[in-house]
Amino acid sequence: MERVWKDQLYQEFARIGKCLSSPKRLELLDLLSQGPKSVDQLAKTTGMSVANVSQHLQTLHESRLVRSHKQGNFVIYGIAESSVADFMVSLHRLSEKQLVEVQKLKSDILQAHVSMEPIALEELLERMEKGEVLLLDVRPEEEYLAGHIPGAISVPIEELEEHLASLPADKEIVAYCRGPYCLMSAQAVEILKSKGIKASRLEEGVHEWKRYAEFKQ
Repeated sequence: MERVWKDQLYQEFARIGKCLSSPKRLELLDLLSQGPKSVDQLAKTTGMSVANVSQHLQTLHESRLVRSHKQGNFVIYGIAESSVADFMVSLHRLSEKQLVEVQKLKSDILQAHVSMEPIALEELLERMEKGEVLLLDVRPEEEYLAGHIPGAISVPIEELEEHLASLPADKEIVAYCRGPYCLMSAQAVEILKSKGIKASRLEEGVHEWKRYAEFKQ
């Protein structure tokens, strides 16, 4: 009886593993961890067709990793619960620790973007308390509204140059986006530095910050 129970249990666990075997579904979960999005938004961001995105979302929905609701003429998807985002952060960290290929890919990106040398999260929070730095969230505004690091202001990357004149001249600017493997913050730092503004990048995103905050409590 116990053997049958364990076989059934691990069969159910394997449903999640099978669902996550697709690189595209992992990317969709990463994006949805930042906030709810329509199928069209996901297609535009990932470069997939609407039909392919819909198919992947259906698989994720069947494994109860995402949920959906109607908003006008659109179907909006989001992660089923916060533990899905926590799992994705753990997957990133485990992959980077165990897989040389991930380490090399990250190193290659760092070499291509000198400005990507990050500021430590603990240092950032200390300097924010002292009023020494301004934290910019350069993700799309809807992701900022879905959740952001306290004290950050929303300046989407495509609007950054329009807001340069309003940024304080006496503070260092720190940009962050969707986490360690998102390049929007690096692009923001490059724009800021090209205008003579002291700037650096926070490698962590909202979910990494939440984990840090919980650990510190």
